Amino acid sequence: MHKLVTKPLTEVRPIPSPPRERILAVARDLFYRHGIHAVGVEAIAEAAGTNKMTLYRHFESKDMLIAECLLGLVGELDAAWEEVAEAHRGDPLGQLRTWLRHVGEFKLSEADRGCAFVNAAAELADKTHPARRVIEQYKAQNRERLIRLCEEAGLVEPDLLADKMFLLCEGARVSMQSLGPKGPAMRLVAMLEGLIADHTRKKR
Repeated sequence: MHKLVTKPLTEVRPIPSPPRERILAVARDLFYRHGIHAVGVEAIAEAAGTNKMTLYRHFESKDMLIAECLLGLVGELDAAWEEVAEAHRGDPLGQLRTWLRHVGEFKLSEADRGCAFVNAAAELADKTHPARRVIEQYKAQNRERLIRLCEEAGLVEPDLLADKMFLLCEGARVSMQSLGPKGPAMRLVAMLEGLIADHTRKKR
């Protein structure tokens, strides 16, 4: 069983900003590094330079705070997708390859704790938890994006290819936690490129 973190951690240094933003930034960091169940609202409030009363004024519960943290991450990742799309407008294969390289270069270090969405889903067994809907919608959206790009790029069996890519990326983030950056994850980009080659229509 994880020991509940009830006191602020010295390495968390909130930047001057409105209380709600500070709470979200600190909570997201602590949840990712220590786990959702291991971090109490008292630790979050103190590390954010505020108090529990203020925290509950902005978030009706810890569960809603967790969901808001994940929604913030979704917004950042959506913006990253848009940036890639803008840089490769009209080139779906270029978009696909750039995004997959981006995924392949995710924090390949011992400090990386994998995918925040997967970690949260593992801790939140209750299917009715507000964060579960955020997780499920984001993962489904990513899968649909991959399928669409594979279709637009004219790749063979786009649905199957997208699912292979999706599962490889998910597995790589999980394996990082047990085998580190020199494990199977280091081959991710090469494996993804191999899948693209396998699903490229051969010229006759």
